[in-house]
Amino acid sequence: MDKLITEFDRALRTVFAPAASQRPHPDADVPEAALDSAQKRHAAGLMRVNHCGEVCAQALYQGQALTAHDPATRQALQQAADEEVEHLAWTERRIAELGGRQSLLNPLWYAGSLAMGVAAGLVGDRYNLGFLAETERQVAEHLQHHLGSLPVEDARSRAIVSQMHADETEHARMATELGAADMPLPARAAMRAVSRVMTTLSYRV
Repeated sequence: MDKLITEFDRALRTVFAPAASQRPHPDADVPEAALDSAQKRHAAGLMRVNHCGEVCAQALYQGQALTAHDPATRQALQQAADEEVEHLAWTERRIAELGGRQSLLNPLWYAGSLAMGVAAGLVGDRYNLGFLAETERQVAEHLQHHLGSLPVEDARSRAIVSQMHADETEHARMATELGAADMPLPARAAMRAVSRVMTTLSYRV
């Protein structure tokens, strides 16, 4: 019962409470640029997508850790989740600075991602880690695309996305070293399809 209460509290804090970062924000020393209204809307939309992705990551890792069998796997998932909290804090603040808002669909994304994480853990630790590695690889690709799409002048957003890209790449490497299995092609394709739906909706809603 205590564990269920703890996990429920984590879910509420992820979706509804402000996040905190242990590390300095990557854009802390980067001056704010003079962006026009269209640039701000676009940058805020991209950062909202990234924030939504971090909400999903928290839910995925929570579900995967709940059903992981090996303590080392569980610890790796929890470590990745802790670092993703920092990403939540960075994107959350940047969205506000750009005059935007978080996605209204975050509770829905969290619930769906939690279910996916639980299912991945039930399959077994190697595929649990494989799901983590593939998720992080796809997120890293997505962040690289955002670096090409963000306004060149928006150095603050770009600093945040660059650090997130480095962290996600490291998480994928960690999962691989722990023995992640390669995800089947249909599973990878399904993950990309779900990601496209999430990013398209969260950019606007």
